[in-house]
Parts: sequence; C-alpha cells; structure tokens
Amino acid sequence: MLAFRVNRQRRLLWLISLVALLLSLLGMAISWSRPAIGAPLRPGLDFTGGTQIQIERRCESSCPALSVAALEGSLASLKLPADPGQLAPSLAGGAVQLLDGGRSVVLRLPSLSPDQSQVVLTSLESQLGDTVPGGLSVDTIGPSLGPQLLRASLISLLVSFVGISLYISFRYDRLYAFLALLCLAHDVLITCGLFAWLGLLAGVEVNSLFAVALLTIAGYSVNDTVVIFDRIREKRSQLKDLPLADQADEAVISTLTRSIYTSLTTLLPLLALIFFGGSTLFWFSVALSFGIMVGAWSSIAVAPTLLPVLSRR
Repeated sequence: MLAFRVNRQRRLLWLISLVALLLSLLGMAISWSRPAIGAPLRPGLDFTGGTQIQIERRCESSCPALSVAALEGSLASLKLPADPGQLAPSLAGGAVQLLDGGRSVVLRLPSLSPDQSQVVLTSLESQLGDTVPGGLSVDTIGPSLGPQLLRASLISLLVSFVGISLYISFRYDRLYAFLALLCLAHDVLITCGLFAWLGLLAGVEVNSLFAVALLTIAGYSVNDTVVIFDRIREKRSQLKDLPLADQADEAVISTLTRSIYTSLTTLLPLLALIFFGGSTLFWFSVALSFGIMVGAWSSIAVAPTLLPVLSRR
C-alpha cells in the first residue's frame, strides 16, 4: 500500500470523486425540488425557527408502539388557543420523529407560547403514556433568529474559504491555492451531499452544529492538503531529475502513513461520540467523521494528481 503511486491511477481516482460529487449534487437538487424541504439540505429548527418538544417516555424493557401518522394526525386536528393579538398557529405541518426505539419522541412545530406547548403535551398524554420526570425539553427559535443563524453560518463558511485562499496563495502560489480550495469544496460538497440524501431518506435535518462541522472539515482538509504540498515542495528540490508526477507520488508515499494515522486518531473520539454521545451530538459526529475521511481522500487522491496536469497547462 505504501508504494501505491496515485498518478498512475489518477483516472480511476478522479472517477470515484466525480461519481461522489454527481451523487451529492443530485441529492441536493432533489431536496431543493421537494416543496416540503425547498433547500439543498433539510433545514432544522435552528434555521427555520419554531418550537421543538422532546419527550422521554417511561419504558421498562420496551416501549408500547407508537404511530408517527397517528401522532401527526392528532396534532393536525388540535385547536390551540390564540395569544392576544395573534392568530392561533396551525399544527397541520408539524413533524414527529421517534428516537431510540420509541423511547424518545421529538415534535417539530411552529413557534408556540408556553401555554400552547402545554396544550400540546396535555393532548398527547394518552398516546405517549408515562413519561420520565425531568425528561421534557422545549426549545423555541424565533422566526427572525433562524434566518439570522443561517446567514451567519453561510458568511462564516465564505470568510473561511477566503482566508484559506489568501493563506495558501501567500505561502505557495495561486495554483496551490486553487487546488486547496478545490479539495475544500470537494470535501464540503460531498459531506453536504450525504446529508441531502439522509434528509430525503431518513428526515435528517441540519442545524448550527452542522455548520460548525463544515468549518472544522474545511480546516482539517486544508491542513492535510498543506502537508502534502510541503512534501511535494521538498521532493521537487530533492528529485529534480524526475517529472512532477513522480515527485508528487513520492510525496504521497512518504506522507501516507502519517495521513492514515492522523485520520484514525481523529476518528476514534468521534466514533466514541457517535456511539455514546447521545442524540444531540450524533449527527454532528457523523458529519465530522465522514468529512475527515473525505478530506483524507482528497489530500491523497485529488490534489497530488491534479497538480502535475495543471502545472503543464
């Protein structure tokens, strides 16, 4: 494995990345075209605003079965009291999600007042059964705060991209900066594509933690790519008689073990969060783990294989 020369297999490596990118774009396009989503990724409460109610049910060995359709039907038929000077919100578009084998029930609803939230809980008592004392969580994001968080997340990503571009341009040259940004976009886009498909198939939503994961992936991707670039620069001075493709291959071979070990040691705590971190950090950890693997791939299979081709042009 350590003698694998990436530039001799670059067409195959490019094909793998191209297929992953096309699948990602397809998932995001389908998600955007769905009226129920209307965005490349299914936005969560942080970005859309609303009220999320999470209820922990008291279960012994197993929980009595619940029907998502029945719970959503009960919500749709519920008439809430109106706050002074406002119309009563409709719960017809409310979403219900069952977690941990039905032990936890998550309701995603329009913005509700405390009194309205209590009416919802009271109306579902007969269907939910006994609940765990202290196992109730009600989070409300205002209709104006959600778009502000989305805008701030997008600006943060854009600023990080620009800062990384300036750093690589200063340290290397414009071609290296272009390749670093290309790998960064490759990693972020494929990670978004995974969550676009998860949103379509499993109803997974993205929130502000997902934006944090993307920023972390961007930093990791650039760090891994810079290590390869540094080694290529060393090999260009040491192996002047060899073509750039062979110099890049030697750089990849000399850093491959380091890249694998770094990725594995980074993944170990993330795997612990996936299995033991609870529902709050689960998808954040999944996004980071997947993005780190894609970042390791792009730093080995994309940047060193495109560099000789673009340098000749």
